[in-house]
Amino acid sequence: MTDPSSNGPSREEGQPEDAADVAPEAGAEDETAAGAADPESALEAAREEADRYRDAALRAQAEVDNVRRRTAREMENAHKFALEKFAGQLLPVVDSLEKSVDEVERHAGSGEAFDAIREGIELSQRLFRDTLERFGVEQVDPAGEPFDPDLHEAMSMVESPSAEPNSVVEVLQKGYTLNGRLLRAAMVIVAKAPAKGGNGDRAD
Repeated sequence: MTDPSSNGPSREEGQPEDAADVAPEAGAEDETAAGAADPESALEAAREEADRYRDAALRAQAEVDNVRRRTAREMENAHKFALEKFAGQLLPVVDSLEKSVDEVERHAGSGEAFDAIREGIELSQRLFRDTLERFGVEQVDPAGEPFDPDLHEAMSMVESPSAEPNSVVEVLQKGYTLNGRLLRAAMVIVAKAPAKGGNGDRAD
């Protein structure tokens, strides 16, 4: 019977391994050496990544700040103009009181009883106007002032030699603002320069 140990050559102790067995280990060592030989590239990549994260964080913070400011502004406007419709409904009451005051002033000196009525109406008007002012409602009474299209509504224009052109010569209805926002424009008559020439200036 033949001894199995005699089939084929045997690898002696201490003999080197085949090249195929050694190659993978050699490749891993080369990659490790290449990575260790270029630390600046790895550092630059880390810095770029850190910059990207920082930019993203700054953008997110800016968006949060914008939302916070916008919300605060909307809440402020909501508080300021919550009474806009209510105040608008009160303006006819103010107009009525003013007309009553104008009417009683035409009959001044008609007697003590009449004077007492006038004083009562004037007091009611002042109290009502003061109450509106406490809530931010301001009167626009532009008589003699330059015409402002943001606050005034021109009903007509008239020639006026004594008034500056484009100035208000008469207020038909006073206007009002609520915390700086126009609530009702003042209805006015605006002066314009007299036309040059005319029958008196016409040559023979």
